[in-house]
Amino acid sequence: MVAATADAPARVGGKTWLVIGGASAGTVFEWYDFYLYGSLAGVISEQFFSGVNATTGYIFALLAFAAGFAVRPFGALVFGRLGDLWGRKNTFLVTMVLMGLSTFVVGLLPSYARIGVIAPVALVLMRLIQGLALGGEYGGAATYVAEHAPAGKRGLYTSWIQITATFGLFLSLVVILVVRGRIGEDAFKAWGWRIPFLVSAVLLAVSLWIRLRLNESPVFQKMVAEGKASKAPLTESFGRWPNLKLVILALAGLTAGQAVVWYTGQFYSLFFLEKMLKVDGALTNTLVAVALLLGTPFFVVFGWLSDKIGRKPVILAGCLVAALTYFPIFKAITVAANPDLAAATSHAPVTVVADPADCAFQFDPVGKQVFASSCDLAKSALANAGVSYANQAAPAGAIAVVKIGQAQVASFRGDVLPAAALKTQKAAWTKTLGAALKTAGYPAKADPAKVNKPLVVGLLWLLVLYVTMVYGPVAAALVEMFPARIRYTSMSLPYHIGNGWFGGFLPTTAFAMVAATGNIYYGLWYPVVVASFTAVVGFFLVKEMRGAPIEA
Repeated sequence: MVAATADAPARVGGKTWLVIGGASAGTVFEWYDFYLYGSLAGVISEQFFSGVNATTGYIFALLAFAAGFAVRPFGALVFGRLGDLWGRKNTFLVTMVLMGLSTFVVGLLPSYARIGVIAPVALVLMRLIQGLALGGEYGGAATYVAEHAPAGKRGLYTSWIQITATFGLFLSLVVILVVRGRIGEDAFKAWGWRIPFLVSAVLLAVSLWIRLRLNESPVFQKMVAEGKASKAPLTESFGRWPNLKLVILALAGLTAGQAVVWYTGQFYSLFFLEKMLKVDGALTNTLVAVALLLGTPFFVVFGWLSDKIGRKPVILAGCLVAALTYFPIFKAITVAANPDLAAATSHAPVTVVADPADCAFQFDPVGKQVFASSCDLAKSALANAGVSYANQAAPAGAIAVVKIGQAQVASFRGDVLPAAALKTQKAAWTKTLGAALKTAGYPAKADPAKVNKPLVVGLLWLLVLYVTMVYGPVAAALVEMFPARIRYTSMSLPYHIGNGWFGGFLPTTAFAMVAATGNIYYGLWYPVVVASFTAVVGFFLVKEMRGAPIEA
């Protein structure tokens, strides 16, 4: 391994590539664990949140996914502090074991049908442990690699760490596709979804073996030898304004925008295809996996480019171009992935004409509320059918009407009916609405034969390209912003607030925005606004640190 001297990071050879490979291998595994849940949100909704209505269940599934992101900043504080006190290598060994075990346990959890509310509670608990562990993983891996890399190649070297996130997602999609293909869709939804989680035990063993072979960072060893290591990383990072200011700027001017671009390109696109465009789950996973495979090399390209022209130009350009093009790209995805839906929406747009006071936001945390007003019945049926609609106010007390082009389907007041009568009439009315939608050309599901697969992959690849622009250079940018003695702590918090909160809550927030408005594109306003804000703040307030010394 590289000796612990001042010039150690500059001496690059085969052993340094072992450092990069070792850190990357472990991080691939951690992201694989984390992404499994996101990729299987629909199945998990059925398994663990079947006690509530479909819309609430899916939002709950996304919230459980987001729960892991919510605690990531706390994991950054806990493990970041340990990393600056205890060492980079030892800390990310602990985080890897915690995440691997919690993922394995998810594969063993009984469903809601078997143990009731204990099932989702246990699921969320495992997600919280995963999130805490991941909160300490990234800062350690990025710092570890950067402290081995020469000044002129930090962007290139740390970009290999950035690849791990996308490769972890790709690996999770491949495992899901293989299992689905071997056992069939029905068996997969019933029990086969557990297999990818259980497989993580093998990946944990391999990754742990690799990381145990690595030595500590030479920069950290040098600090310890000279007695310069921090005794109070949290106080130095966040209790002193000069460094706290850098933490705030790193969040607002780099990681918030990076995060929403990342999660839009790698997660929201997947949710959009499967949930809103009704594309078959296996086909959706295949299309996303191909796009990820094609886009992954560009993490290295943009990491390398940031060594030449700076971190800021690459990251902020990615934020800006994403904000400007998201709406046309997602509309083009609709036309390519579900042309029947796009055509029907164009020639027979749907409008719900209802008294606004008759419409509720259909989110029921305990599964006890019945949404049976004429407006709620109409909107629920349209949401379940994956149909986008506009809203039009009707006079107070009016019965809601669904307009499908020139046709009209009047709803009914289910809130005045007994439960049995409501169930019967709702089934009949939903059938009538479905027939009207079918007549207007609205498909129940996307026809796989009509999916323009090359075009969909191309559009998804473009979204992934934006991800590589903002994510490829960000590790080097964060490492160079903070001093070595508190680097693990200082860079981890803005990274995980950005990616844990701004990014992690994106699928949940965007889907809730769509559910509230009926417009399948409305949720895109969230990443567009955040990415635009980061582009402005980063341009005016964040200092370019390319090539700055990181040994002190």
